[in-house]
Amino acid sequence: MTNKDIMRIATEQSALEANCSPEDFFRSENIVTISTGNKGARRNLALPAYCNLISYGSNIVASVNPAVKETVEKYLEQFEPGHCFGTPNIYLLNDAFRRDGMCICFLAEFFLPDVERLKERECGFRMEMLRPEDLTQFYVPEWSNALTSGCRELDVLAVGAYDGARLVGLAGCSADCDTMWQIGIDVLPEYRRQGIASALTSRLALEILAAGRVPYYCVAWANVKSVRNAVQSGFIPAWVELNAKTISFSNALTGRKVPENTKKTCPT
Repeated sequence: MTNKDIMRIATEQSALEANCSPEDFFRSENIVTISTGNKGARRNLALPAYCNLISYGSNIVASVNPAVKETVEKYLEQFEPGHCFGTPNIYLLNDAFRRDGMCICFLAEFFLPDVERLKERECGFRMEMLRPEDLTQFYVPEWSNALTSGCRELDVLAVGAYDGARLVGLAGCSADCDTMWQIGIDVLPEYRRQGIASALTSRLALEILAAGRVPYYCVAWANVKSVRNAVQSGFIPAWVELNAKTISFSNALTGRKVPENTKKTCPT
């Protein structure tokens, strides 16, 4: 699989989820579409969306609820694509969304492998491939980034690093859609900074490619440590997303109470 193949598959998946064509991500102008449900979407993505912004760098494709289409169009006209995802500009969107009981909830950066840089890396610890039946005992907080506790059936492959019989690092992948599998990684605190994360991530990425799927890696906007691991493992930045959710959903994540006068008109 070439880098061109990988990018094509990624943009085809994004287009399916954003109700647009893959070519729309490389236009000079922004695109706003009406979000619809699609069975081929990533299984952790709730559709139809209230507002999803996606950028591969050239422009922004916004997939939105009809009620907020005009608002988003005006917002995208105000700023360059790279500045639509940052503060203080996104406060304008957030303030507008509150009328519907919604808010900006997730900002994420996504990485794809560069096949010219992706290679097996050593870390000084024994590495072992693991199948779903091997993972049952590892659904505990220490491995919450590597495994998908809420949807265990999505976890299809993992690789562990062992110090003797002790699991000290784990990279797992979830089959988020038919063509792309997402990698997550955890390393025990006392074993960090020894190259375990990049060795596990790159090994798993190679296994995913060998299975005919595209590995991808997602990080929260300011998770510098995770970004470094992606780069060291042979991944490169590919696209970014902004996602809106209900205020009640967002508050539940932070432990805040929902104001009684919050108006909720759209699903999460």
